[in-house]
Amino acid sequence: MKEIKFLADESCDFMIVRTLRSSDYDVSSVAESFPSILDEQVLDHAIKDERILLTEDKDFGEWVFAHGEKVPGVVLIRFPGNARSQLCKQMMFLVEVHSIELKKSFTVLEPGRARLRKI
Repeated sequence: MKEIKFLADESCDFMIVRTLRSSDYDVSSVAESFPSILDEQVLDHAIKDERILLTEDKDFGEWVFAHGEKVPGVVLIRFPGNARSQLCKQMMFLVEVHSIELKKSFTVLEPGRARLRKI
């Protein structure tokens, strides 16, 4: 397993989970392990297990910035339907090139770019 660990929220496209796992990343999935838990509980699991949260739910930005949750990192995925075919490729590029920077960052992954903001 690689050094960086992830927690995929239920909103996260499961293609990402499979892609990261196939590249030997440790990815826990809320849908598999804790279906239907609240956002606060998702954050608790990410913090407790020191996992970077993968989500498509914008509400986690509020938890991090407005409520000051001390998560190990968040990747917010913002890919419209017409760009989904590139999602896994861009996620792998982000993780391989910026893995260290993803820790303690709120990252927004969009088609063709990623914005990292330290938290």
